[in-house]
Amino acid sequence: MSPPTTSRDNQKKASILIVEDEATLAFCLEEALIDAGFEVAGVAGRLETALAMIHNGVFDAAILDANLAGVSAGPAASAMAARGLPFIVVSGYLPEQQQTAFTGALCLQKPCRPDRVIRALRSILPAQ
Repeated sequence: MSPPTTSRDNQKKASILIVEDEATLAFCLEEALIDAGFEVAGVAGRLETALAMIHNGVFDAAILDANLAGVSAGPAASAMAARGLPFIVVSGYLPEQQQTAFTGALCLQKPCRPDRVIRALRSILPAQ
């Protein structure tokens, strides 16, 4: 006999796309998200991969690094906005140094503790 389910078990977990080129940081974010009760829809370390995942994927929000191996993630931010999906930007750049594609997004400065990222995600996701 299986254990009874609780109402928390029946709630849909928010699914998050991680767009981060630093493998160690991406792994830490993935672990923190899972520990906080999120699902990880995937991890993209390059712009082309991120754009394909944004176009074809099913997820609720994303964490975007502003710079992917020397390439701006601005097109990924624009693709997220075009789909009407919320995202946060985690970057070593100051907000005023970032491209206009990130304007209006919640931005966190690297280095950033995982709990701040979790709080930021919860603040942009609709209440469940």
